Amino acid sequence: MMALVDRALALNPSFARGWYSSGVLRRWAGQPEVAVEHVETALRLSPRARVGTSLATLGSAYFISRRFDEAVRKLVLAIQEDPSFPDSYRYLAVCYAHMGRLDEARAILQQLKGISSVVAPRSTMFQNPEHRELFLSGVRLAAGEGT
Repeated sequence: MMALVDRALALNPSFARGWYSSGVLRRWAGQPEVAVEHVETALRLSPRARVGTSLATLGSAYFISRRFDEAVRKLVLAIQEDPSFPDSYRYLAVCYAHMGRLDEARAILQQLKGISSVVAPRSTMFQNPEHRELFLSGVRLAAGEGT
């Protein structure tokens, strides 16, 4: 899929949805810095017509880069923008947990449970085992299970 998106962007470098899609794919592939760059490009190209869940994607990329403060800022905005998107809550909870802000992490998990019965989705969403473990350890911390 990355090759197809790269080809589309080579043909049309102003294709905001292509940059966003590339960012999502790069984040899934464990390339968070490239993901941030590509999603930010999409936002610059289409600042008013948001493409996808850009803020949540940025927040998750910052999270797996261990840039928790930046992740929290984006994820709070993502929740304000779309309070029904569960991934924003998941990543915000695990960010708070890794930052030692356990009360806030638990409060976000409670909010998540109000919109989704799934706290931790399938861990296959991470290609990099270190990123998967970072996420799952955050879930355990937020749920009060320790590491």
